[in-house]
Amino acid sequence: MTQTKANIAILLGDPAGIGPELISKLLKEEITNRANIVVIGEKQILESGNNVTGNSHQLEVVESFDQIDFNKSNRFLLDISKGKNHKYKIAEPSKESGESVLEALDLALTLAKEKKIDAINFAPMNKTSLKLGGNTHSDELQLMAEKLEVKSFCCEFNVIDNFWTARVTSHIPIKEVAQHITKENILKPIRLINEVMELNGVKNPRIAVQALNPHAEFGTEEKDEILGFNTDGPLPCDTSFVVAYKNKNHDCMVGMYHDALQSGLKAFGFDRGVTVQGGLTVPVTTTAHGSAFAIAGKNEANLAPILNSFKIALSMAENKNKLS
Repeated sequence: MTQTKANIAILLGDPAGIGPELISKLLKEEITNRANIVVIGEKQILESGNNVTGNSHQLEVVESFDQIDFNKSNRFLLDISKGKNHKYKIAEPSKESGESVLEALDLALTLAKEKKIDAINFAPMNKTSLKLGGNTHSDELQLMAEKLEVKSFCCEFNVIDNFWTARVTSHIPIKEVAQHITKENILKPIRLINEVMELNGVKNPRIAVQALNPHAEFGTEEKDEILGFNTDGPLPCDTSFVVAYKNKNHDCMVGMYHDALQSGLKAFGFDRGVTVQGGLTVPVTTTAHGSAFAIAGKNEANLAPILNSFKIALSMAENKNKLS
């Protein structure tokens, strides 16, 4: 792409959750003017978010990406309604919600494969709705990797205050974790987080690695598998966030399993957290929180996580375009 601004697709998230109102708020932020914005979703879902926030937006409405001309405007709504005007019930997962989200995501990924979109930023989806809507994958990352035909290693990054985390294992039973802790498996997220952070503008990131066992000593994995990388650690999990994040000794941390990272990360910054889908062919970001049915429609949703996730998507897209 030759235009100055990056093309960023914004998805509305689950229509029964806080996603539409978050995007309604996000589109009012000045930083969104740095990109060519393509909101992908049903027009009435965005309008439902505007009804909650009281906002309105000057978006050119199109039904095909081929109708978009960024020389005339930098803000478009790619309406996938096709005449449908379904009323989504707030705070309830549904097949219809899942289908709408999956259709918007599929279109965004198709446009990314065609090099028409530089990054994707999506409001929180609901896993139950996605499953009801036909998603057969355990999480969104696997679905996106398949659509983008990515065969190499992918993993989810979680970010607060530009402190990044990656994990060796993710959504598996804790009794299965130790068998996956090998030098080869540990090196994959180390390499990937280094690559992605550099794409986000952090040169030579300082990487910490968590231990698996209490105090990094009640077991053999630390000595046999975790030691030996050009990183700091292994850090005992119970103090790792104090050392690496709070004391600002590191830019990122790789952990062995889900809760060892997520517990510390959410304790320090649940209200600011961002998720980056690492290893894909296009930057994809979202909030670290879910669809928050409990506060949907109440105009109480915190803008910070979706705004932070947009900033990361924009930074990665701009830096990637400079390199291409």
